[in-house]
Amino acid sequence: MKVIFIKDVKGRGKAGEVKNVADGYARNYLLPNNLAVEATKGNIQSLKAKQRSEERKAEEEKQEAEQLKALLEKTTVELKAKTGEGGRLFGSITSKQIADELKKQKINIDKRKIDLAEPIRSLGYTNVPVKVHPEVTAVIKVHVAEK
Repeated sequence: MKVIFIKDVKGRGKAGEVKNVADGYARNYLLPNNLAVEATKGNIQSLKAKQRSEERKAEEEKQEAEQLKALLEKTTVELKAKTGEGGRLFGSITSKQIADELKKQKINIDKRKIDLAEPIRSLGYTNVPVKVHPEVTAVIKVHVAEK
């Protein structure tokens, strides 16, 4: 029997796949547990329509991420910190501080999206990558000045 998987079934198929399975397995396990539906013409067409709408939605999200990237690359984050000898900071600048400063500029970025390998410990400009989307990464400038 040909079925369309609604949910992932370990060892059998992933959601959205159309596969041939044993009749008994489909009738006794997959269909009653709402893990799959029978692959009729109508169900296949609705699956294709759903996939097209998901692709369109993913493309729109990527476009929004590209716009946000353009905005972020024009932005410079100004932070002030206490310094000691030789321009070294007391403490460091973390991704949370950068995210808070961006929030003040009306740009909402989660601190986990800011890809800071290690906290900033010196004065001056630093380029910090920000993962806006799995396929889109922006680079913002962070300027650390003396208090």
